[in-house]
Amino acid sequence: MFDISSQLYFIGIGGTAMGNVALACAANGLSVGGSDNAIYPPMSEILSNSGIEYYEGYSEKNLENKNNAIIVVGNAISRDNIELEYALDNRLRIISMPELIGRILIGQNTSVVISGTHGKTTVSSLTAWLLDYAGTSPGFLIGGVPGNFNVGCRPKQNGIFVSEGDEYDAAFFDKRSKFMHYRPDIAVINNIEFDHADVFDSIDDIAKSFRLFARLVPQSGSLLVNSANSLCRSVADSALAKVETFGIEEDALWRAVEIEYSSEGTAFTLLKSSEIIGRIATPLFGEMNVRNAVAAIAASLSAMQYDAAFRKQHFSLSEAIFSLLNGFINFKLPKRRLEVLGKWKGAIVVDDFAHHPTAIAETLHAAQQKFPKRRLIVCFEPRSNTTTRSIFQKELTECFIGSALVVFCPLNRPERYAVDERLDLTKLQNDIESKGITTHLVTGSTAEQGNWGFELAELLHSLLMPNDVILLFSNGNLGGLRKIIKEENEMF
Repeated sequence: MFDISSQLYFIGIGGTAMGNVALACAANGLSVGGSDNAIYPPMSEILSNSGIEYYEGYSEKNLENKNNAIIVVGNAISRDNIELEYALDNRLRIISMPELIGRILIGQNTSVVISGTHGKTTVSSLTAWLLDYAGTSPGFLIGGVPGNFNVGCRPKQNGIFVSEGDEYDAAFFDKRSKFMHYRPDIAVINNIEFDHADVFDSIDDIAKSFRLFARLVPQSGSLLVNSANSLCRSVADSALAKVETFGIEEDALWRAVEIEYSSEGTAFTLLKSSEIIGRIATPLFGEMNVRNAVAAIAASLSAMQYDAAFRKQHFSLSEAIFSLLNGFINFKLPKRRLEVLGKWKGAIVVDDFAHHPTAIAETLHAAQQKFPKRRLIVCFEPRSNTTTRSIFQKELTECFIGSALVVFCPLNRPERYAVDERLDLTKLQNDIESKGITTHLVTGSTAEQGNWGFELAELLHSLLMPNDVILLFSNGNLGGLRKIIKEENEMF
């Protein structure tokens, strides 16, 4: 099916993930093309500069004379897409993007797959960077925008490939979790919580997917699991591979001890069993990132010891450890992970992808470490398929502890759910204010077509005090607020 002479045609090539995978396939010597409704800079410029032919706008004509093409379909593409319908009607070969990644980009590389409800992007970015700093030049697939690389996906031949392994489904015709296509040799399960209510019915449903993933790791490989998460430990019981725990608990095999938190970052001593691996100074904040750092080091060292090509090189394990630990000095967090956007109206603006209650709570703790003695003003947009529903009604009342003020933005597309299934923002406000935290609600009533960013900007401006920190929590764009801030930015 994957004849090197076949063209790969990506439906939705303008998306960050699809575009980066397309670029990596082209760099691997494959003929690549595709289309999207609209393709904007920088992706349009990157694709053009790489020589990839693409079409703006979906049309049956785009697929004429492409009978030998393999049509790559992402999970954002639905059955009403005109090009997908043409491909099905004309019996063209179709494949999900995760399956393509597994077959072409991962291939015969040593596969390191980072999974879990939270921290996937950070741990995969950090693992790829540490391995790169140590001289292995790994391939990688990172779901976000990594801070240390200018691409989100890089091919590799006969070496190590690091993947961010998502539990979300692969495509409309392939309801397996994406990570089931990634053939892990070294796997990390960082945590397991309920999420993606549009795909999973229950936490047991999610655990089943992770359990199948754990069973993919070969007996010669390693499964690394968060020692603090009981569901991770339970899922690991199904594995045939060697299981190793990581964290800060006394029974963790890979363990951070003597942890020091400051406004400059976090330092800790890493142990494996009772053996001291080394002292690590990181530019990371919060307890969750200590766990993330330990997971990344454990995954990197496990991959080095597993990978045949690395073992043939003249690196000693002590040299590898030294390089890995020093790699932290220059690590840069991915975009939208406690990212300082600049200064606006005298306040520091920090952008974060957090939208799950656990991620919000952990990011707030990290922000308290990074910005001690400053007021934290949170803007939260309930936008995901899970947070727009009432599933986390109770959990969301608990996760904003530590903030001085919380601004709730309108629910994204509330019409998808019955009133009694939606997140009740009024109840959420009342519950949080009973804890002594001031709240405000942006209604969107003063903005046209749901573009309520200006209403949010005006409210924030009226609330700000000197030295405040504004935390933007959303997997969207907060009604256009980011653009407003960028245009009025006083820094960078």
